[in-house]
Amino acid sequence: MELDLQQYSIRTDLALEAKEIAEATHGGPIPGLNEQAEEHDGIKVTRLDVMNEAASRQIGRVQGHYITLEVPGLRTQDTDLQERVAQVFIKEFTGFLNKIGVPENAKVLVVGLGNWNVTPDSLGPLVVENILVTRHYFELAPEQVRPGYREVSAIAPGVLGVTGIESSEVVQGIIDRTKPDVIVAIDALASKSLERVNTTIQIADIGIHPGSGIGNKRRGLTQEILGIPCIAIGVPTVCYASTIVGSAIDMMKDHFGRENAGGEQTKQIMGMLTDLSEQERLALVKEVLQPLGHDVIVTPKEIDEFVEDIANVVASGLNASLHQAVNSDNVGAYTH
Repeated sequence: MELDLQQYSIRTDLALEAKEIAEATHGGPIPGLNEQAEEHDGIKVTRLDVMNEAASRQIGRVQGHYITLEVPGLRTQDTDLQERVAQVFIKEFTGFLNKIGVPENAKVLVVGLGNWNVTPDSLGPLVVENILVTRHYFELAPEQVRPGYREVSAIAPGVLGVTGIESSEVVQGIIDRTKPDVIVAIDALASKSLERVNTTIQIADIGIHPGSGIGNKRRGLTQEILGIPCIAIGVPTVCYASTIVGSAIDMMKDHFGRENAGGEQTKQIMGMLTDLSEQERLALVKEVLQPLGHDVIVTPKEIDEFVEDIANVVASGLNASLHQAVNSDNVGAYTH
């Protein structure tokens, strides 16, 4: 009997990983993808444009623009590195706003998605706490607002299980009353790679679907649904147990291959696992774990410190990107 591998597809919210999976499956570059990558001082920036519908279907991601910042050193809690990441974020996000045509005077609603009671899912609310909000000044005392600031409001709408209301419904009501020009939504993501958990930031112009990283199908925050552009900022904070086991098998295969030239001992130790593709190995792992309820969602033990640090980096970068008057050389002064 032929196994249907679709149900065992690797779960990831990162467009860069989706592209890597598609290229490995198809054995080469995907037509319709425009990729630019550069690395400097421990920070790798990849700009990925999904140019057409064919490329979108190939990688399973909506047509649009994606920027990924990969910073393995973020796990070391290096404050100097965090400041450099914030500076790179400011540069990339400002350029991203220009690329998608968001004017300097556009009114912005920042939406922090997630559950503040669950640490790996608290990124959005933590960013909102540190956003420099100004809408009330524009409403109450516009004559006292100095040049260089734009109208920014922020909300952490909670999650469906706490409020009983879809996040997109809450945001839609706010849009109807406050009339922002663009939404910036922040959410925690899932990655297929342990190396990218807690070390990666993704920016995209395709909106966001709350809960998608853990397999929940929810009404999204997108331009099609809300009627205004929606920029998504995400950080992977979790990984599936099946993905970790699959990655461990790959690392074991590589390790035994290095230790045993020719690979005969590798074959003896790992048997048929050496002949399976990555997707087939993942299918086998899930077939074992899922009936037992063991395909759990995992987050690193350092998540408490990391999520606060990365929330400050994102909030600092947003403050300096959205308000020209904020001194980007001292972005940390605008978080609390």
